[in-house]
Amino acid sequence: MGFFGLLGAGAALALAAVGSAMGAGVAGQAAIGAWKKCFAANKPAPFMLVAFVGAPLTQTIYGFLVLGVIAGKAGDPNISQWLLLGAGVFGGLGMGASAFFQGKAAAAASDAFAETGKGFGQYMLVLGLVETVALFVMVFIMISMNPTVVPEVVNVAKEVATTTM
Repeated sequence: MGFFGLLGAGAALALAAVGSAMGAGVAGQAAIGAWKKCFAANKPAPFMLVAFVGAPLTQTIYGFLVLGVIAGKAGDPNISQWLLLGAGVFGGLGMGASAFFQGKAAAAASDAFAETGKGFGQYMLVLGLVETVALFVMVFIMISMNPTVVPEVVNVAKEVATTTM
């Protein structure tokens, strides 16, 4: 097993998890503040804010999946260990940043929903859009770790591009 490949695998999970923790922490602080405002105004505190707080946690799962893909390639002599390290570090950073900024958006959603009681679906939609970045990172790393899939993906993309234009 290649040391740097395994280091990259661990970095993917660790950096995604750090982003998840930071995002959930920011969203959690906002939810607690929103609940406090509700309690102070003798208004029901919406439990639905927990969904906003938990949204950034999924990026840790994506980091774990990427860890598995990279670790599975760490012993392959045909794949550069530096490539695996880079994929893990930069992939983990991308997923972690997605989680952190999703938490910031969730914080704003918590405040707005607690105050108005409206817009839950719209707020979740925004959180889903921010999450899409992490999903793209995960999928692109998984595709790039399987060199036989890349030409097929390129061919499908070319076919789609020519049929939609």
